[in-house]
Amino acid sequence: MCRWAAYLGEAIFLEELVTNPDHSLIVQSKAADECKTSINADGFGLAWYGLRPEPGLYRDVFPAWSDPNLRSLAQQVQAHAFLAHVRASTGTAISRNNCHPFVLGRFSFMHNGQVGGFEVLRKSADMLISDALYRHRKGATDSEALFLIAAGQEAGKGLDIDPVKAVATAVGLLENLSRERGCTPHMRFSAALTDGETLYAFRYASDDKAPTLYHRWSESRQGWAVVSEPLVAGEEGWIAQPAGSVCVFKGKTFTMRPFKPEC
Repeated sequence: MCRWAAYLGEAIFLEELVTNPDHSLIVQSKAADECKTSINADGFGLAWYGLRPEPGLYRDVFPAWSDPNLRSLAQQVQAHAFLAHVRASTGTAISRNNCHPFVLGRFSFMHNGQVGGFEVLRKSADMLISDALYRHRKGATDSEALFLIAAGQEAGKGLDIDPVKAVATAVGLLENLSRERGCTPHMRFSAALTDGETLYAFRYASDDKAPTLYHRWSESRQGWAVVSEPLVAGEEGWIAQPAGSVCVFKGKTFTMRPFKPEC
C-alpha cells in the first residue's frame, strides 16, 4: 500500500507536509504505521498548483527518503494546492510513468489501494478508457486506468461535470471486472482528486479494509491537509474519514457524503 498527502488552502511550502513534520510523508516512505507494508520505496511524485491552471508534475523512481531533489523542491516550491505520493507497487513495474500523481489538463489524481486481479483484467480495464483519452495512458497501473476511465465519462467531460459521479462510475466498472474474475480484494480505494480549487478525498473498500484517511484544518496555515496518516504524533484535530465516504474541500469548508460505486 502507498501513502499520500494532499493540501488545499493558502500557499505554503511543500516541505510543511512532505519533509518537515515528525511523521512526514518522507518518514512514512520508510516507516509507515497504518498500512500492510511499512516501506513505500517504489517511487514518489508531486503535483502542485501555482500561477497556471495546470499543475506542475515531478515524479521519480527512487525512494523518497534518498532523493535530494525532492527535499530541495519541497523547500523552495510554494503552492496553494498540491498532491504528494510515495509508492509501494502492487505488481506493476517501478517506472516514472507508474508513479503518482497522474495529471490530465487541470486535474491531478493519486490513489492508495488496489483493484483485485488487475494483472489478469488489465486489457479489459484499458478497453474502458475512451479512444479520445487513451493516448494519455502512459503507464500500466490500475490507478492511472481508473483516473482515465473517470475522465472519459459523460462524453469525456466526467471530471468537469461531476467528479464524484465520474470516479464512482470508474470504481464500479473496475470492481465489477474484479468480481467477474473472482479476484479479491475486489477494490480498496483511498484517493485524492483536485483541480487546484476543490479537493476531493475518497475512502472506500469492497471489504472491511479501506485504506486509512484523515483530514485537518490548520488555522496557522489557513488550509486543509488530507493524509494517509497524521503528520504529527499526538497532534489534536485530525479527523478519521469513515469508509464509504467522500469529503469535498473548498475554501474553509468541507462537506462529507456517502460514496459507493456506480455503473
